[in-house]
Amino acid sequence: MAVDIRFLGQSCFELKAGDTTVVTDPFLTGNPKAAVQADELEPDVILLTHGHADHLGDTVDIAKRAGSTVVAIVELANEISEAGVESVLDPNFGGTVTFDWGWVKLVPAWHTAVSPSGTAHMPAGLLIHIGDRLVYHLGDTCLFSDMQLIARRGDKVDMALVPIGGHYTMDRYDAVTAVELIDPSEVIPCHYDTFPPIETDAEAFKSDVQNAGFSQVTILAPGESHTVR
Repeated sequence: MAVDIRFLGQSCFELKAGDTTVVTDPFLTGNPKAAVQADELEPDVILLTHGHADHLGDTVDIAKRAGSTVVAIVELANEISEAGVESVLDPNFGGTVTFDWGWVKLVPAWHTAVSPSGTAHMPAGLLIHIGDRLVYHLGDTCLFSDMQLIARRGDKVDMALVPIGGHYTMDRYDAVTAVELIDPSEVIPCHYDTFPPIETDAEAFKSDVQNAGFSQVTILAPGESHTVR
């Protein structure tokens, strides 16, 4: 089954397969590059890589309004439950949660993480199996060699969502090596150009990846979509 991926800005993506809608890291309010407003989204599930403000974003408000299930690493999940979200799942690294549409596994990401409310927790990457396709959202991370183990644990990664902005995550040069390690069929870059410290040249990243023969890169402006077939 095809998966439609819409980039909504920063690290926020909307994934649709059949009747299922999944949203990652819904930082929309206060995001100068946001493609939609928070009240326009009706996700079945919200997946969080970590709880920095530019990732946790509008999670609680959306989940309460839409009745979404939220998946986050355990300490952050507990905070979200205490904020009044009724359906929250709390795996740790290596933990998999299963839905009727597929599954999500939390894997390591090298970063720091404290929520705006002060909850310390570990940041994660997300392996998302939806529509019989495997999407690897790297989250906020620097380059690390275990990416190749994560990516080769099971099915080949069909789509990698890769931060390239530098400063707070890997830059576009390290992101090329990350793509080499993960060996996905396709790549969409994210976490760049939202604010001055993370401005970068996405077209140069695309050229470097494709000239090396690693993967096909699709650059999406906020609001644009791509179908993984």
